[in-house]
Amino acid sequence: MLLPAKPEVARHLERYRAWERLLLAAPTDHTVRGYFENTGYTLCVLMGKRCAREAADAAEHYLRVNLASPVRTYGGGPRDSMVGGRR
Repeated sequence: MLLPAKPEVARHLERYRAWERLLLAAPTDHTVRGYFENTGYTLCVLMGKRCAREAADAAEHYLRVNLASPVRTYGGGPRDSMVGGRR
């Protein structure tokens, strides 16, 4: 699965949380609600979730996880998978 860049996720999560705070402060403001829903939708697309709350949770988890762990390979490496046996 292709993962989004962490700085991009962090930026959109920050925007989502900021609009969420504004919406809680002014729940009847339609402009604020529109921006909040738009940022939630963007976060859903980035994180591959259908619900903005799930997307925000997934983004927070993604930003906490260290993805710098080494990639596991099986066999002798990329040269072993060459077609035709030429090396």
